[in-house]
Amino acid sequence: MSSTSKVHESHFDYKMDPKFRVSVPVEWRPETEETPIRLQLSKEHDLPVIKVYGEAEFDLKFEQVEKSDLTPAKKQQIVGHLRMMSKKASVSSQGKLTVPKDWSERVGLKADGPVILAGRGPFYMLCTQETFERITEIELGMDDGDLGVL
Repeated sequence: MSSTSKVHESHFDYKMDPKFRVSVPVEWRPETEETPIRLQLSKEHDLPVIKVYGEAEFDLKFEQVEKSDLTPAKKQQIVGHLRMMSKKASVSSQGKLTVPKDWSERVGLKADGPVILAGRGPFYMLCTQETFERITEIELGMDDGDLGVL
């Protein structure tokens, strides 16, 4: 992570508004309204979520693929998937992120319904309360390899 990258920590219980907008915590907001972010339709522990990255963090995914030992065909497949399953977005001056309605519904989020914003270090994710509880349950059972940090 670059020295200007944000670290997204903790989680917040919010409500999606009728236009599929959600407030973003002040410390997670981009520097300006013009600073683009990336939404990625994804999974965490095989559960549907929307991941939110800064442009620099999202671009690191492409560098990682390029530097990998994968075949050129596999690299092209992964890059194509990343491009197809991501969208540029922005956070308004009021601190609201508009999430595409179809993507919101695909991960179980509803207009006027609850949404969890969960910090994951270089990105944060949007998910339902049920998905968040399941991810938490899975991760509380993780083995930390005797580090004693979990």
